[in-house]
Amino acid sequence: MSSNDHISKQFDTELESIRASVLQMGGLVESQIKSAVESLVKSDVNLMTRVIAEDHRVNAMEVKIDEACSQMIARRQPTAGDLRLIMTVVKTITDLERIGDEAEKIARMAKMLSQKNVLSKPRYHEIERASEIAVDMLRKALDAFARLDVVMAAQVVRQDDQVDEEFRGIMRYLITFMMEDPRTISTALEILFVAKAIERIGDHAQNMAEYVIYMVKGRDVRHVTVDEIEREVQQ
Repeated sequence: MSSNDHISKQFDTELESIRASVLQMGGLVESQIKSAVESLVKSDVNLMTRVIAEDHRVNAMEVKIDEACSQMIARRQPTAGDLRLIMTVVKTITDLERIGDEAEKIARMAKMLSQKNVLSKPRYHEIERASEIAVDMLRKALDAFARLDVVMAAQVVRQDDQVDEEFRGIMRYLITFMMEDPRTISTALEILFVAKAIERIGDHAQNMAEYVIYMVKGRDVRHVTVDEIEREVQQ
C-alpha cells in the first residue's frame, strides 16, 4: 500500500468515526425528547429531573465532535465532497444541541406544571401527537444523513408543515381553554411553551435535512420552496 493510499484510508476512517458520533448524539437527543414528553404526560418528576441533568451530555458531545472537525480541517485540508460533509456535521451538531435544549425546556415546564395544584389541566394528547411527528422528522433526518438519502431529506422538509399545523391547533385549543376559565391562563401558557419547543424541534430537524441535500447535491436549499427542493432531489 502506498503512502497516499494509507493517508486516504486513515482519512476515511476518521470521517466515518465523526459520522458515527453524530448519529450517537442524535440518538441521545431523540431519547431526551421522548423522555421529556413522557415526563409531562405522566407527571414523572424523576424523569423530568433526569432529562434536565443529562443535557450536559448533549453539550459535551457537540464540543467533542466540533473539535474533531476543526482538527480534521487543519490536518487534512479536505476539499469538495469531504469538506461539505464536515461542514454538514458542524451545522448538524449545532441543531442537535439546540434540540437538546428544547427537550430540557419541555422537562422544566413539565416540572413547573407538576407543582401546580389546579383542578383542571388541558389534555396532552395533542402535545404527544405533535412530538411524535417532530421525533419522526428527527429520526428521518438522521437516517438521511447516514444514508445520504436526499429523497428522505425532502420528506422531512415537507413534514415540517404538519408540526406547524399541530402547533397552531394546540394554540387555538389553549386560547379556548383560557377563555373558558381565566384561572387556567398561567397553566395554559406553560403548555404553550412546551408546544413551541416541539415546533422548534421540527424546525431544527428540517435544517438538518436541508444540510443533507447540500452535502449530496452541493446546493444550499435553506431558502427555497418545498416544491423546488423536491424537484432538486429528483434530478
